[in-house]
Amino acid sequence: MNIEAIMKTAPVIPVLVIEDAATARPLAEALVKGGLRVLEVTLRTEAALEAIAEMKKVEGAIVGAGTVVNTDQFEQVMKADAEFIVSPGLTDRLGDAIVRSGVPYLPGIANAGDIMRGLDLGLTHFKFFPAETSGGLKALKALAAPFYQCKFCPTGGISAATAPEWLAFDPILCVGGSWVTPKGASYEQVEALAREAAGLKG
Repeated sequence: MNIEAIMKTAPVIPVLVIEDAATARPLAEALVKGGLRVLEVTLRTEAALEAIAEMKKVEGAIVGAGTVVNTDQFEQVMKADAEFIVSPGLTDRLGDAIVRSGVPYLPGIANAGDIMRGLDLGLTHFKFFPAETSGGLKALKALAAPFYQCKFCPTGGISAATAPEWLAFDPILCVGGSWVTPKGASYEQVEALAREAAGLKG
C-alpha cells in the first residue's frame, strides 16, 4: 500500500504509546474490530519495537512506527517490519533515507518551508503537527491553498468533538489521535471508541 491508500483506510489513525508489549496484541485486536486498521506505534517507550511486531500478528492491522526522528530509529523499525513511517518533523537526511527505501512515509510539517522540503524529496502527503498549537484548521487551510497537490493528516490536540470539522476539509484524508485509547480503558471500551471514530465523517 502507498501512503495515500493507508491514509484513506479509516478517518482516524490511533497514535499509540505502548508501555507493555503484552498489551499490544489485544489492543490492536480491539481497534481493528472497531474499524480502525491503521495503527501508529510511537517510539516513545522501550516496548515500542516489540509492540509493532505483536500488533502485526493481528489480521487486518496495518502497523506503522511513529516518532521516528533519525536514521538509526528508521533502521530499527525496519527490522521490526513497520509498514509505514511517521515522523514529527522532516529533515533532509531522514527523509532521503526513507524515500529511497520505498516505505510509505508521513513526515510532520508545520509551515510552508517544511512542505517545500518535502516536495523536493518527492513527497505530497504530510502530517500537520502539532495541529492545534500550530494554528489549527485555519492555519492548515492557509497552508493548503498554495500547496494544492498535498494531502494531510493533522495530529496533536484533536478530539472526537473536533475531528469532524477537520475531516470536512477536502485535503485532509484522516486525523491522528490518542482519544480512542484513553488511559485505564478496557479493550471493550477501546473497541467502542474505535467504532465511533471509524464512523466519523467530515
